[in-house]
Amino acid sequence: MATSRLLTYVESRKNLTGSALGIAGLGLTFAGVAGPYWPVVVVGLYGAGALVAPPERPPLPDFPDPSAQLDELRTDFGTLRVYLSGIELPPAASGRLTELTELLAALLDPGWVAEVLARDPEGIHSLSRAVRQDVPEAVDTFVRTRWWTRLTPGTEPPERHLERQLGLLQEELGRLAAILRDAEARRQESHTRYLEDRSG
Repeated sequence: MATSRLLTYVESRKNLTGSALGIAGLGLTFAGVAGPYWPVVVVGLYGAGALVAPPERPPLPDFPDPSAQLDELRTDFGTLRVYLSGIELPPAASGRLTELTELLAALLDPGWVAEVLARDPEGIHSLSRAVRQDVPEAVDTFVRTRWWTRLTPGTEPPERHLERQLGLLQEELGRLAAILRDAEARRQESHTRYLEDRSG
């Protein structure tokens, strides 16, 4: 512990700056400027250097880059698909869920879509929330509510809520896809303008 602290200080900016000025003090001593007070000059210059040196900066936190987040999200999406394959849904809700999972699969597809998505942290958050929270919650709530509905007939069927929830999620992710598409269209237009301006 003490050895690592010592090594940290030896490599610190304060020590390096102080040492450089201390060596300059030795140079003044050999030049005959410091005279008999050379130890005070060397120590004083070292201390001054250690005081004026900029403080050490802590290293930046090492957060995963967006592509790593997308890789984790793809793995979670695979887990979600396995979960959904074991659940029997009414035809209308099943159709909605199929459309939604196809949209999620397209957005999470590796390649240029992932590159565009990696530049949009809000988009990654929306996808993550849909895969990890919204879709599983909607389906699980439907399954549990359907069981209770059998005990109390005449209540509103849970299929309607599930279809509505899946529709809202599909609209939200459709807006995300439109935003990404528009960003790419703007990028293409900008490149066209750049080439037009460059050519004259």
